Amino acid sequence: MKRKGFFLLLMIAMTLLLTSCWSKKELTDLAIVSAMGIDKTKDGRFHLTLQIINPGNVAGGMQGGGGSQSPPITIYSASGDNIVEASRRASGRISRRLYYAHTNLVVVGERLARKEGLNTLIDALDRDPEFRNTSTLVIARNSTAADLVKTLTPVDKIPANKVLKTLEFTERKWGENVKTSLQEVMKSIESPGRGAVVSGFRLVGNPQQAQKLDNLQESAPAATLRASGIAVLKQGKLVDWLYGKPARGTVWILDKIQGTDINIDWAGKKEAIAYQSVRQKTSVSAQVKNGKPHISIHTRVEGDIGDMEVPVDITNPKVITKIEKSVRKEIKKELRVAIEHAQKNKTDILGFGEIVHRTRPNQFKKLKTEWNDVYFPKLDVDIAVEAYVRRAGLRNKSFLSGVKENQK
Repeated sequence: MKRKGFFLLLMIAMTLLLTSCWSKKELTDLAIVSAMGIDKTKDGRFHLTLQIINPGNVAGGMQGGGGSQSPPITIYSASGDNIVEASRRASGRISRRLYYAHTNLVVVGERLARKEGLNTLIDALDRDPEFRNTSTLVIARNSTAADLVKTLTPVDKIPANKVLKTLEFTERKWGENVKTSLQEVMKSIESPGRGAVVSGFRLVGNPQQAQKLDNLQESAPAATLRASGIAVLKQGKLVDWLYGKPARGTVWILDKIQGTDINIDWAGKKEAIAYQSVRQKTSVSAQVKNGKPHISIHTRVEGDIGDMEVPVDITNPKVITKIEKSVRKEIKKELRVAIEHAQKNKTDILGFGEIVHRTRPNQFKKLKTEWNDVYFPKLDVDIAVEAYVRRAGLRNKSFLSGVKENQK
């Protein structure tokens, strides 16, 4: 009897504890936010712009009944004294509950990033248990975050996906941008003496035209979104933008280059040979000598020859060695330019201070308070680059060489 009573009590307890759907969320009651834009109004309030997915339009294309068309997203905006208030106020304009678990993109206006910084808004987003800190963060270049979030994009129906995929592929193929999450920005800002980098995005064209469906019906849209440089953050505030070689050199030192193209001069012609990197690895080490920090950078690159605009006999080992030497020189130059640019800004976005702190914690305690303003700008950095040519495409002998021989 005691055993039967025990099992009866156990079953009753299980019935009470294993209730189903106690926290259910009906899809028809949710407004799925794919992107969030954050700006600051003239009166000092936060302005929130939410990009909400229209599930039916995404699944079935931009078609509605009666031959009409509807966009795949809907935009809602609201303002408040803080992010939470703005989000709560937005709920008064939407017939569904705002759902942030699928928000993959956060766009911050350049004015807000430069004047007040990102620390306050990052803290608000990180506190929200529904918001993912793996969401990608970008800064709107020369525009508001609202303009970027409102833009309709071709190919990718959801504009947030357009931004994410563009960052992913430009990082993989070119290397002048870097996909950075909220979590990574937080770690960089919290690290002693370190700055942070965030990719920029800009709207090319008329902002009003970018919000119209007519813009998507053209083979060459009049307005579109484009990756635009790397933002430099010091203590959470935007202080500078990096483009071209300083941007790529920075990404290279951070060991986030996945692939790029290096053009070198040959036979008196500028940028005559294109070298495509395939594998690369950058390591950074630190030492403290006589109370002064010293940084060493080592980069190893393997790649292929992608294009030659002059006749080159690449079957000759000496020619290959000369090409590798030129590639090493060009990469080393880019890394040096990136370091000098960071030192000029007095912002250690390269993570040198973090490396010194990790390897020499006791010595770094004495340098930490003045790292960015005193020690980092005068830091001695040694750069060593190894570059190798592994393949030359489908042919060894240049097509141009054969043409030149036939013309003799």
